[in-house]
Amino acid sequence: MAEIKAPVFPESVADGTIVEWHVTEGQQVNRDDLLAEIETDKVVLEVVAPDNGVVTKIVKQVDDTVESADLIAEFESGASASAAPAVDPNQPAAPVQEKQATDGGEPVQVTDKKDSVEADHKDQSPAVRKAAKEDGVDPKNVEGSGRGGRVTKTDMASPTLKADSSITTDNGSPVAESTGERSEKRVPMTRLRKRVAERLLSASQDTAMLTTFNEVNMKPLMDLRAQYKERFEQRHGVRLGFMSLFIRAATEALKRFPAVNASLDGDDIVYHGYYDIGVAVSSDRGLVVPVLRDTDQMSMAEVESKIRELGGQAQKGKLGLDDMIGGTFTISNGGVFGSLMSTPILNPPQTAILGMHAINDRPMAVDGKVEILPMMYLALSYDHRMIDGKEAVQFLVTIKELVEDPAMLLLDL
Repeated sequence: MAEIKAPVFPESVADGTIVEWHVTEGQQVNRDDLLAEIETDKVVLEVVAPDNGVVTKIVKQVDDTVESADLIAEFESGASASAAPAVDPNQPAAPVQEKQATDGGEPVQVTDKKDSVEADHKDQSPAVRKAAKEDGVDPKNVEGSGRGGRVTKTDMASPTLKADSSITTDNGSPVAESTGERSEKRVPMTRLRKRVAERLLSASQDTAMLTTFNEVNMKPLMDLRAQYKERFEQRHGVRLGFMSLFIRAATEALKRFPAVNASLDGDDIVYHGYYDIGVAVSSDRGLVVPVLRDTDQMSMAEVESKIRELGGQAQKGKLGLDDMIGGTFTISNGGVFGSLMSTPILNPPQTAILGMHAINDRPMAVDGKVEILPMMYLALSYDHRMIDGKEAVQFLVTIKELVEDPAMLLLDL
């Protein structure tokens, strides 16, 4: 008999919550099959089968809190499933009624109609069935983000309907239609979103946060991209975007202003001799910041490829802990959502974060004449305890100059 344990969490993660079991007791699985998902403050971790065999006992149920390396299930390698139907310990038994239904007067068991309807969703996980029962939402009408289109607990919390579906209750009536009804829906925050909220609140309360602004003429960068994007994609197999160019410019600026790449540890200042830049990504589970390591050693193509990879994993909830830990500086691009200007919040223990925004045509004075140019506002929020205003302004101006004249990056000017 083998033990299935929760993953070993890093020191920054205290515990996790089991959000979904993909198997039931007595179910036969193959090696590396997904057994359960554990949500931590940072990511959702997958627990897979160690070998071919049978899950003999589920120890920790959905919504149970588990710590690092806790026993969550028992497993028998090489075993086969018994002929008896699999027992789902997370699914409550259907209520039973007795009635005299046979000529011999023997009582028979009759299940409640509602539970028989729920049996139609037996292929869904216990967490999904629980959400369906509580909210009256049919999982068959919800777009699934899990493997093979499987509907997850997160999907049920914020359901996205299929094109030909509508959210209905068990009796078929629609829920929360815009018919003048004042409907409400209460959904618990995920652990990740709660942790993000705590960190953002802590950053605003425990740091001397200040924001400085500037604007950048995006025309040179847009012309460069338009001229080389097709050749770049043909050569490297990935599209050329603006983020990689800003990451390259930010990396060069961080080299010139080490304080912006530093962090505070109590009364100590830690100067980092490497450049790990986090890129803020919005996902259904909450804001996450996957980190690109050693950006000073990455090519533009490698940056673009890594950003695309991490962004896709973030949307699917597949980021690992290693993808999220660390980071010496962060870039947030609110412009993709149309934001004109904002004050990004620090990502502690980092001491600065760069905010990019929407590109809009604006009249600008150039050599005494008015020209219409594609302009972007840049914002740098920084911890004034660590970074002086002069350094913050000069750092942001450096990024502006490098973006407006990309040749400076190539010539190391």
